[in-house]
Amino acid sequence: MKEKTPLTMKDIAREFGVSVATVSRALKDSPRISAERRAAIQQFAREHNFTPNLIAESLRFSRVQPMKVIGVIIPEFTHFYFSSVLMGIEEEASSRGYRIMVAQSGERYEREVKICQSFYENKVCGIIVSQAKDTHKYDHFQKLMDLGVPLVFYDRICTGVNASRVVVDDYMGAFNAVTHLIETGCKRIAFYGSAPTLEISKNRFNGYKDALLKFGLGFDEQITRICDNRADAEAITPDLLQQDQRPDAFFAVNDDTAIGILYTAKRMGLRVPQDVSVCGFTNGQRAVACDPMLTTVEQRGVKVGEEAADILIGHVEGVIPLDKAERRVVRTRLIIRGTTR
Repeated sequence: MKEKTPLTMKDIAREFGVSVATVSRALKDSPRISAERRAAIQQFAREHNFTPNLIAESLRFSRVQPMKVIGVIIPEFTHFYFSSVLMGIEEEASSRGYRIMVAQSGERYEREVKICQSFYENKVCGIIVSQAKDTHKYDHFQKLMDLGVPLVFYDRICTGVNASRVVVDDYMGAFNAVTHLIETGCKRIAFYGSAPTLEISKNRFNGYKDALLKFGLGFDEQITRICDNRADAEAITPDLLQQDQRPDAFFAVNDDTAIGILYTAKRMGLRVPQDVSVCGFTNGQRAVACDPMLTTVEQRGVKVGEEAADILIGHVEGVIPLDKAERRVVRTRLIIRGTTR
């Protein structure tokens, strides 16, 4: 049986034909609201088991601020990009008097749901999140928003709810990277991407495809793969490189996948970049630890984290209305190194 959506102050306001501020004052027993209206609103709230997020409310409406804690959900601690986003969130939050509480979803939907519930129970004033790969239902995010908890997505955004978000320009990052490969003489460029359910994968794929079409190279589905980690890249790349019409370049959704392609090509006796060019997307520490060093699209994770924290704090402190979905884009840049001509 589907869980009933929790009652929000906006619902109560709609029921009585008043503003959310009036509902808030009535629930706090403010003498500014008539005794009759206060009693009616309070009774309605009790009957419908209304439970406000007290920390978020006090932050929005009081000058006396309690401990300010932001919940942060990351898919993986070990991923360079997510750790750099976390650094940006912590730096921005700390500079403005906030602390962070961090949890890892491990790319699992069920774990993500539990973290959201735990954060709410611990009265965080808002949540910053990059959704797990296998998240296909969004009720847990909508529930938080209905309860008045500010929510900001970064990187992997949730299109199922109208929440604030910070993304990099995935489309242009991919488009510029593939354009570079073409302009350096590559004509048959393979694509390794994440599951198409993720917006970042769709956007990077579209940038890849449009660059091919712009230069009249035509799209070939036979050299595209769902592959977003090094182990899988090392397992499937030999197949492509043994084809009669093998790719002369690869564009990968992240650096780890690109590095898997790089070392597979070298093990097979191919020269990089003379025989095969490789381009990644992240610009993490591993990009300069491989041989040759990796050409890649820089995502600027620290900047993404700073922007996400800035929006979240704006929601909490009332600078950005809760019902306004703020959207910010962080520009990428192509870092050209030794794996491309």
